[in-house]
Amino acid sequence: MGTKRVQRGKLLFLIPFIMTVLSSQNAIAQNHYMRIARVVIDSAQLENYKAALKEGMHAAVSKEPGVLRLSAVYDKEHPTHVTVFEIYASEDAYKLHIQTVHFKKYKEAVKNMVKSLELTDVLPIALESKTKE
Repeated sequence: MGTKRVQRGKLLFLIPFIMTVLSSQNAIAQNHYMRIARVVIDSAQLENYKAALKEGMHAAVSKEPGVLRLSAVYDKEHPTHVTVFEIYASEDAYKLHIQTVHFKKYKEAVKNMVKSLELTDVLPIALESKTKE
Protein backbone atom coordinates (compact mmCIF):
# COMPACT_ATOMS: atom_id res chain seq x y z
CA MET A 1 0.00 0.00 0.00
CA GLY A 2 2.88 2.36 0.73
CA THR A 3 4.28 1.83 -2.79
CA LYS A 4 0.95 2.72 -4.40
CA ARG A 5 0.81 5.93 -2.38
CA VAL A 6 4.32 6.93 -3.50
CA GLN A 7 3.58 6.16 -7.17
CA ARG A 8 0.30 8.06 -7.01
CA GLY A 9 2.14 10.96 -5.39
CA LYS A 10 4.72 11.00 -8.19
CA LEU A 11 1.95 10.94 -10.78
CA LEU A 12 0.08 13.78 -9.10
CA PHE A 13 3.32 15.77 -9.01
CA LEU A 14 3.89 15.21 -12.76
CA ILE A 15 0.37 16.12 -13.89
CA PRO A 16 0.88 19.92 -13.72
CA PHE A 17 4.18 19.56 -15.60
CA ILE A 18 2.61 17.40 -18.32
CA MET A 19 -0.33 19.79 -18.66
CA THR A 20 2.05 22.77 -18.99
CA VAL A 21 4.04 21.06 -21.75
CA LEU A 22 0.91 20.02 -23.64
CA SER A 23 -0.73 23.42 -23.37
CA SER A 24 2.44 25.24 -24.46
CA GLN A 25 2.76 22.97 -27.52
CA ASN A 26 -0.90 23.63 -28.33
CA ALA A 27 -0.38 27.39 -27.89
CA ILE A 28 2.61 27.29 -30.23
CA ALA A 29 0.58 25.39 -32.83
CA GLN A 30 -2.32 27.83 -32.44
CA ASN A 31 0.01 30.78 -33.15
CA HIS A 32 1.19 29.30 -36.43
CA TYR A 33 -0.51 30.40 -39.62
CA MET A 34 -1.73 27.44 -41.62
CA ARG A 35 -3.49 27.11 -44.90
CA ILE A 36 -4.36 24.61 -47.56
CA ALA A 37 -4.13 25.43 -51.25
CA ARG A 38 -6.19 23.27 -53.61
CA VAL A 39 -5.00 23.69 -57.17
CA VAL A 40 -6.25 22.22 -60.44
CA ILE A 41 -3.59 22.19 -63.13
CA ASP A 42 -3.87 22.08 -66.92
CA SER A 43 -3.02 18.45 -67.72
CA ALA A 44 -0.70 19.46 -70.57
CA GLN A 45 1.33 21.53 -68.07
CA LEU A 46 1.41 19.10 -65.12
CA GLU A 47 5.13 18.21 -65.26
CA ASN A 48 6.12 21.85 -65.69
CA TYR A 49 3.88 22.76 -62.74
CA LYS A 50 5.41 20.08 -60.52
CA ALA A 51 8.92 21.33 -61.34
CA ALA A 52 8.00 24.97 -60.60
CA LEU A 53 6.25 24.00 -57.37
CA LYS A 54 9.20 21.93 -56.13
CA GLU A 55 11.64 24.73 -56.93
CA GLY A 56 9.50 27.36 -55.20
CA MET A 57 8.88 25.22 -52.13
CA HIS A 58 12.56 24.36 -51.75
CA ALA A 59 13.54 28.04 -52.00
CA ALA A 60 10.92 29.09 -49.46
CA VAL A 61 11.81 26.47 -46.85
CA SER A 62 15.57 26.91 -47.25
CA LYS A 63 15.62 30.74 -47.35
CA GLU A 64 12.76 31.86 -45.11
CA PRO A 65 12.88 31.19 -41.36
CA GLY A 66 9.13 31.85 -41.10
CA VAL A 67 8.23 29.10 -43.55
CA LEU A 68 8.05 26.07 -41.29
CA ARG A 69 6.62 23.42 -43.58
CA LEU A 70 5.34 23.09 -47.13
CA SER A 71 4.04 19.75 -48.38
CA ALA A 72 2.45 19.05 -51.75
CA VAL A 73 0.46 15.99 -52.80
CA TYR A 74 -1.72 15.11 -55.75
CA ASP A 75 -4.87 13.04 -56.00
CA LYS A 76 -4.03 9.52 -57.18
CA GLU A 77 -7.18 9.34 -59.30
CA HIS A 78 -6.89 12.92 -60.58
CA PRO A 79 -3.19 13.83 -60.84
CA THR A 80 -3.99 17.39 -61.90
CA HIS A 81 -5.60 18.03 -58.50
CA VAL A 82 -2.81 19.23 -56.22
CA THR A 83 -3.08 20.05 -52.52
CA VAL A 84 -0.42 22.08 -50.72
CA PHE A 85 -0.26 22.12 -46.92
CA GLU A 86 1.43 25.27 -45.63
CA ILE A 87 2.63 26.07 -42.10
CA TYR A 88 4.17 29.44 -41.29
CA ALA A 89 5.52 30.77 -37.99
CA SER A 90 2.87 33.52 -38.11
CA GLU A 91 0.57 35.37 -40.46
CA ASP A 92 3.28 38.00 -40.83
CA ALA A 93 5.70 35.28 -41.99
CA TYR A 94 3.14 34.30 -44.64
CA LYS A 95 2.78 37.92 -45.75
CA LEU A 96 6.57 38.17 -46.09
CA HIS A 97 6.64 34.89 -48.02
CA ILE A 98 4.29 36.08 -50.74
CA GLN A 99 6.49 39.15 -51.30
CA THR A 100 9.70 37.17 -51.93
CA VAL A 101 11.40 36.95 -55.31
CA HIS A 102 11.11 33.16 -55.39
CA PHE A 103 7.37 33.21 -54.65
CA LYS A 104 6.75 35.83 -57.34
CA LYS A 105 8.85 33.76 -59.75
CA TYR A 106 6.69 30.70 -58.97
CA LYS A 107 3.43 32.64 -59.44
CA GLU A 108 4.61 34.03 -62.77
CA ALA A 109 5.79 30.61 -63.97
CA VAL A 110 2.49 28.85 -63.17
CA LYS A 111 -0.03 31.57 -64.03
CA ASN A 112 -1.05 29.87 -67.29
CA MET A 113 -0.91 26.35 -65.82
CA VAL A 114 -3.42 26.83 -63.01
CA LYS A 115 -7.06 26.24 -63.93
CA SER A 116 -8.36 26.92 -60.42
CA LEU A 117 -7.02 27.82 -56.99
CA GLU A 118 -8.81 27.59 -53.64
CA LEU A 119 -7.07 28.86 -50.51
CA THR A 120 -8.39 27.87 -47.09
CA ASP A 121 -7.03 29.08 -43.76
CA VAL A 122 -7.10 26.23 -41.24
CA LEU A 123 -6.51 25.65 -37.53
CA PRO A 124 -4.87 22.52 -36.14
CA ILE A 125 -6.64 19.81 -34.23
CA ALA A 126 -3.48 17.76 -33.79
CA LEU A 127 -0.04 17.93 -35.35
CA GLU A 128 2.02 14.79 -34.89
CA SER A 129 5.19 13.64 -36.56
CA LYS A 130 8.26 11.55 -35.92
CA THR A 131 11.63 13.18 -35.89
CA LYS A 132 14.31 11.92 -38.24
CA GLU A 133 16.87 9.79 -36.48
